[in-house]
Amino acid sequence: MVRLWTWDSKGIVWRFLNDFFHHILLSFQVVSIILISILLAGCSSYSAMTNVYILGLSYANSTLPNPTPSERSLSETLKEFKGSSQLEVRAGYFGLCVRQRGILWLCSSDSSRLIQQIGAENDPLNLIGTISKFRGDVLFSGIHFMMIVVAFISVVLLATFPGWLGERDEHTGSDIDVKPSLPPRPVSHMAVSCSFVAAALCLTSSLWQHVGSVGAASMAESANYGNVKSDIGSGAMAMGWAAFTLMTIAMIMLILMIRG
Repeated sequence: MVRLWTWDSKGIVWRFLNDFFHHILLSFQVVSIILISILLAGCSSYSAMTNVYILGLSYANSTLPNPTPSERSLSETLKEFKGSSQLEVRAGYFGLCVRQRGILWLCSSDSSRLIQQIGAENDPLNLIGTISKFRGDVLFSGIHFMMIVVAFISVVLLATFPGWLGERDEHTGSDIDVKPSLPPRPVSHMAVSCSFVAAALCLTSSLWQHVGSVGAASMAESANYGNVKSDIGSGAMAMGWAAFTLMTIAMIMLILMIRG
């Protein structure tokens, strides 16, 4: 036990570092939970959440590099079929957002409803249906939710230590407050385990999201021969990897604090 009013230099330094690490650990894990929550809420409304998306598709007029005769023919055919359509579609975990001619975003979790609002004639290559299939077949939010739950448990465990206890001074007979320098070992081990699992889940979900979106973006552009442009949501990617980085740092700091 470390007494509050002991002016031992080592004790003061240790208490300061212990408290500093404790607050940083809590902050890193809470920020990770917030980042993943924002990531899951992407494209859920037409406000700023439209900028948090996993994959975006839009009509374009790109020129294929060194196309073969068949590729040139397919590109021209799709270009004529596309006409003058100007549509942009973005996908999040629980919603889709569509904007025509850069005017106003329309967001919904139902792709059929968006098609009715936009009009099927304004989406000749069915970008809404394509990105809706990507959201349903590639994206998986379950790992993110598991990460949030495990990280929250870790935050709760970290918030329980070090706690304040009452003790009677043997020399003066007065009551003083003391604070344990380390939490109980079972609580520490549980907190480390939860932090490790949360970091592993965050890594898995970030890799899944990254690889899936890059593959889908490349396939969408290749299949439409320069008539569709893909855009990977850099903000969503950054949030996923930042959450993993913070959880990993928190786990390492927790191990060092306990072993120190």
